[in-house]
Amino acid sequence: MTAGGDAAGSTAGGAPGATAGETAGEPAGEAAGETVGETGHGTVGDPARDAFVDVQELVKTFRVRRRTGMLRRTVREVRAVDGISFAVPRGETIGFIGPNGAGKSTTVKMLTGILTPTSGRLRVAGVDPARERTRLVRHIGVVFGQRTTLWWDLPLRDSYELVRRMYRIPAARYRANLERCVELLELSGLLDVPVRQLSLGQRMRGDITAALLHDPEVLYLDEPTIGLDVVSKARVREFLRDLNAERDTTVLLTTHDLTDIEQLCRRVVVIDHGRLVYDGALAGLHEVGESERTLVVDLEREVGPVEVEGARVVRVEGPRQWLAFPASGSAGPLVSRLAAEYPLVDLSIREPDIESVISRLYGG
Repeated sequence: MTAGGDAAGSTAGGAPGATAGETAGEPAGEAAGETVGETGHGTVGDPARDAFVDVQELVKTFRVRRRTGMLRRTVREVRAVDGISFAVPRGETIGFIGPNGAGKSTTVKMLTGILTPTSGRLRVAGVDPARERTRLVRHIGVVFGQRTTLWWDLPLRDSYELVRRMYRIPAARYRANLERCVELLELSGLLDVPVRQLSLGQRMRGDITAALLHDPEVLYLDEPTIGLDVVSKARVREFLRDLNAERDTTVLLTTHDLTDIEQLCRRVVVIDHGRLVYDGALAGLHEVGESERTLVVDLEREVGPVEVEGARVVRVEGPRQWLAFPASGSAGPLVSRLAAEYPLVDLSIREPDIESVISRLYGG
């Protein structure tokens, strides 16, 4: 049997949230020497509520070897994570963002115990992830965007049954969690379809379900809405909001979709080049980064660049014009002024992408 993680480059038989080294033949509860109660939360210490996830001066370096000749190689150290610190209260949903190569995935892998920090202090629910991976795995759920934790050749239903056995989930709670996820994520017609035949969006919904069957206290999501259409994205976001509200699940969300952040997170943590460059409210991020939204307007006829308070024209193509305005401001008054002064036919608003926000922030 080939595990879905094998096809995606993860450990064979790896369960959702499982760390490297676990196998399908070793139940998580057995490895950890504990069982799951009806609440799904074991006893993993009693961390202070304001530091359920605690990261202090975290550093991760890699040794990179490069061939410089037939028999010569040079070795240099690369700091993927460079002394970042932040704390996440229990039950909070935060956006963990930054451009590609910033160190986000490396940090999440250390939080889940897949990688060992070079230095610094790291605790998740009072547990050191690197030293107690099998103990921690029962209390976390992980969804890595392009890497499935499902079994590639098995139908979804069989993958979920294996997850139930590995985590020793009580039958009643397993059925309740599965039915809820299947209904809200629209998986009823996909349960008997092999994972390899699912589209990316369908597989993402399947992975989210698998990560939640054992009621994790902490959920790590890497691009959870990738490959989803607009309706499915809205449904997943609503599902995650309800999960956080009803079960007090701590969620750490990594995404390039600013709408995911805006609708799910009150707080964002930004890293770039391995360093923490911002930790606070999303509105504050826009202000510090001086990001801009774009209003695209179609007029009845071609006119010169429009003049409207609070925006500037950055591009004109016939009757269509692009106007930039501060991302922290409201588009409503701007649209009202435009409609009153110009023959407006249609309009759309484009949100600033995370890369441009971070570039401005880091460059400043």
